[in-house]
Amino acid sequence: MQLPVGAVICAFIAALLFAVSAVAQQRAAAAVPEGEGLLRTLVRNPRWWAGIIGDGGGFAFQVAALALGSVLVVQPILVTSLVFALPLAQRFGAVRVTPLMWANALALTAALAVFLIVGDPAEGVSDAPTRQWAGPLGVILGLVVAAVIAARVVQAAAWQSLLYGTAGGTLVGVSAALTAHVTDLFEHSLGSAVTSWQLYLLVATGLAGVYLQQLGYQAGSLAACLPAFTVAEPIVAAFLGFTVLEERLRSGPLGTVFVIAAVAIMCVAAVALSRAQAGAESTMPAPPAQ
Repeated sequence: MQLPVGAVICAFIAALLFAVSAVAQQRAAAAVPEGEGLLRTLVRNPRWWAGIIGDGGGFAFQVAALALGSVLVVQPILVTSLVFALPLAQRFGAVRVTPLMWANALALTAALAVFLIVGDPAEGVSDAPTRQWAGPLGVILGLVVAAVIAARVVQAAAWQSLLYGTAGGTLVGVSAALTAHVTDLFEHSLGSAVTSWQLYLLVATGLAGVYLQQLGYQAGSLAACLPAFTVAEPIVAAFLGFTVLEERLRSGPLGTVFVIAAVAIMCVAAVALSRAQAGAESTMPAPPAQ
């Protein structure tokens, strides 16, 4: 096993910052009445701007992590933002953290450790040719468009929140998969970086993903939006890591069974943890718009 220690540390710091920003942004977006301009209201809210600053710091550490390690190492670690959200919710939101919530957090952490240690992800390439991106990106963007259209058609707020969260997490996963290559371009030549399609797709998918996340928060169902967003991002990034960036697991046949089980446990624990946190927060009064 040869895990890049620097990448792991940066990824955990990013997860912590993303947890802080998610708490701030969700409380701000939930306070925006339906039918009122979401972005117009949020830009006047200091709490929302605090969340954006936290997101910026998290993204900076995510970039550093992806420069030091593979997508398959970094992205699963970011799911631990749900674990960091537990003490934050208890400290700043007056939410009681139940034993079940801690049990889900422990299960998620243990499954992540199994994935990283047994799976032993190997770093692939960062400069995959454009033709290798075309097919996977076409499939992913098609799914995002379908999810957004479905979110506008369905009437149930829970489904809208889930669909927006899935679409947002999917786009941020694309952005994460592009980060290492764009970072390499800036290190070698500013000219090649600003003329590359990867840079503009990274920015577009990142901003669009965050906007869709806010729409999911506004729908008022954190229980649907947050787990969908949190799980979709690493799944999509890992999909691109396998199909485009030639990243692989070095687990062997028996180890692969444990890795698959660990991924399944991570997904289930992340969803259960998010729903438990959302249930606790739903008993609190929404903060006034600022």
